[in-house]
Amino acid sequence: MLLSELSARARRIRQLYDAQAVRRGGRPWTAAEFAQGFAGDVGDLMKLTMAKQGLRPAADVDSRLAHELSDCLWSVLVLADAHGIDLEASFLRTMDELEQRIAADGQP
Repeated sequence: MLLSELSARARRIRQLYDAQAVRRGGRPWTAAEFAQGFAGDVGDLMKLTMAKQGLRPAADVDSRLAHELSDCLWSVLVLADAHGIDLEASFLRTMDELEQRIAADGQP
């Protein structure tokens, strides 16, 4: 699946969450609230990464780690969409910059 397809799927899921919130008498989350949720997901990811390395107890670590990584990816895709960022183009540009910086660092 292409990144554009993943982004479209993430957008559809966000729309489902928005509709659910309204049905329950609430309102859709703002981009800032999605970022706060993402921060919580990153905390959960850190705990599971530590568990995977044997530093914390946890059951079913591989499955939970895969789920949390997917949650984090969803949040990144939703945040990029909310801010009008072409994540694919930005990612490629950033990787080019990093590659050039690393290559330049290795030069005498």
